[in-house]
Amino acid sequence: MQCKQLTRVFFSPNGTTQEVVEAVAQGLSLEAKTRDLLRNPLREGQSYAQEELVIVGMPVYAGRIPLLCREQLAHMKGNGTPAIALAVYGNRDYDDALLELADLLEENGFSVIGAGAFIAQHSIFPKVGAGRPDGEDRKAMADFAAQCAERLARMEPGKGKRPVIKGNPDYKKPGAVPLKPSADKSCTRCGACAALCPTQSIPKDAPMKTQKDTCISCGACIHVCPVKARAFRGLTYTVAEKEFNKKNAAYRKPEVFY
Repeated sequence: MQCKQLTRVFFSPNGTTQEVVEAVAQGLSLEAKTRDLLRNPLREGQSYAQEELVIVGMPVYAGRIPLLCREQLAHMKGNGTPAIALAVYGNRDYDDALLELADLLEENGFSVIGAGAFIAQHSIFPKVGAGRPDGEDRKAMADFAAQCAERLARMEPGKGKRPVIKGNPDYKKPGAVPLKPSADKSCTRCGACAALCPTQSIPKDAPMKTQKDTCISCGACIHVCPVKARAFRGLTYTVAEKEFNKKNAAYRKPEVFY
């Protein structure tokens, strides 16, 4: 099967999920479009033809894909459209997130030809997975892209065979992260964080604050702050960081499924 166009779809508050998606896309050598679900949320139906290829990359939050992303991805409709599912996680575990993403794509009319779980620097505890994706990760992404291209070339339109993907089909129960970012006195009130926050959890008139009941701890506000005023901080964070770093220091490798 020959595809005429590639669409990259991702939610990437810290830039690493986008990096993974773009690395895989580069290995497929197709003219590409981009849908950034953080900066350009999908709120209405989007249909994809059978001769298109879609790569969807999601960060892993507590073993699942973000709920707000599930809601956006529900608007994507395939017509036997081949798709590649990518889960990007911070060296702890991706649990059921990759399976959940592949299931959602299949339910919406896509034919998943490949799925991969790749490691990036943890968005809350950055010492875990520091420097990831690294050279070995990028090599794994290139190899994965080559395998997906080969599988796509052999595939008959609308007749792709879905890979068996690790995970529990009942999915892990979603969990909220109790740690929330906040700003210190260096905040200039520029409003960049409030403008980007995907859950509108930062008041535009008081951007140094965070509405903890709606914040999903994605870290977009930290990544976009021009003066680095926002961060996860406090005694609870310091204690949790020490324990998390100790438990998740071992180097984990990407896992792929065809």
